[in-house]
Amino acid sequence: MAENFEIGGKIAVITGGSGAIGQAITCSLRAAGAQAISLDLAPPKCADFSWIACDVRNDASVANAVSEVANRHGGIDIAIHAAGVTRDAVVWKLSVEDWDLIQSVNLRGAFLMIRHALPLMRERGGGRIVLIGSINGSRGKFGTAAYSASKAGLLGLAKSVAREAGRFGVLINVIEPGWVRTPLTESFPQPVRDAALAETLVGSFVETEDIGRAVTFLCGSGGRRITGQVLRIDGGQFVGST
Repeated sequence: MAENFEIGGKIAVITGGSGAIGQAITCSLRAAGAQAISLDLAPPKCADFSWIACDVRNDASVANAVSEVANRHGGIDIAIHAAGVTRDAVVWKLSVEDWDLIQSVNLRGAFLMIRHALPLMRERGGGRIVLIGSINGSRGKFGTAAYSASKAGLLGLAKSVAREAGRFGVLINVIEPGWVRTPLTESFPQPVRDAALAETLVGSFVETEDIGRAVTFLCGSGGRRITGQVLRIDGGQFVGST
């Protein structure tokens, strides 16, 4: 199945599918012909998007959501982990509660999604998994110890699962966005946005649609030989900041 994996007609689940990046991924996969279902605590703003309530921190909730998708559609072919939270603080001011919350959503949530979706992919002869990381998982950033650690954890998770699942035709990769222009990031103070923009090499921020297109590429026929890899969509920000 990894040899001839076309997105049209495939069943995709997206954790965090109600967020700005998650909705862009959903739109891109739908445009390519997939049936895309958001797994999130809240419904997406687009009324015509399929949605199942899911708390990615909770094993039973993820198991039930994945099972519901499989029962409705006959299985799962594509799984995207886009759910994520952050609580910025220098490490000596970071609360244990905030640390645990970030790890439970960003990293534990990815593990739980893979744990329940991958066996269904094996049954169908293959599949694609994409984890949405961050360039800060590779480079770190002042005040983001918990967030950066959780995103760094996705790299080790993906590389290990790539070794475990490749023989079943299941490919897994990480996308590391730089600063993505969303309603949240647009609300940040201008000096913060200016500093991030100055790091880019192309003079503009990443748009949510850029992430959606990258996910669709990795999940389509063009990604049939790509697994265990990190794809940075950052306008050169990672390079520009070093």
